[in-house]
Amino acid sequence: MENYKQKFIRLSLEIGALKFGEFQLKSGRISPYFFNLGLFSSGPLIKNIGDFYAATLVSSNINYDIVFGPAYKGIPIVTALASSLSTSYQLDKPFVYNRKEKKNHGEGGVTVGEELRGNVVIVDDVITAGTAIREAFGIINNSGATTTGIVISLDRQEKGTGTLSAAKEISNALDIPVISIVNLDEVIDYIENNPSDYGQHIDKIKKYREEYGV
Repeated sequence: MENYKQKFIRLSLEIGALKFGEFQLKSGRISPYFFNLGLFSSGPLIKNIGDFYAATLVSSNINYDIVFGPAYKGIPIVTALASSLSTSYQLDKPFVYNRKEKKNHGEGGVTVGEELRGNVVIVDDVITAGTAIREAFGIINNSGATTTGIVISLDRQEKGTGTLSAAKEISNALDIPVISIVNLDEVIDYIENNPSDYGQHIDKIKKYREEYGV
């Protein structure tokens, strides 16, 4: 497993962004783990998030000119990502994010930042129902630009509304790739190969994966 993936999992565990117990999801399922990217909420931590997303995007070989962060959670992600692309990879990629409500005064419009053009990658925390992703996709394509990919933090590899994962459902519906910093299998692999107190949760996670996973 790549070093940035291991660092992402380790840091997520250390700060409690990835935690274990019993958590009711929007789907009604009771999950033995929960992930909250919002806990990467300090200067050093958000810098790390930018680095993790940048490493994932660069290694993906997706063609893009601009990065887009859906409001609200995608805004700090896309800002940190653009900064990391510049400082770590010497890539000057403009970023854009949308408003929840259209602004009718000042500069107006539904987006903030660079004018949408060319190829655009959407970055967000996770995919559940995919509502924010679909809204962003519509904004981008209606502007004449082209959405070429989506980058998220964790792919739960869990069934969405059917037999496919939520990420795969979005990928198929929009006909673009969805890539993640890590997926659940990689989290399991990391915990199993790095003995700690977290190992006690593996059996429950695997059982949940067998029932709801893809």
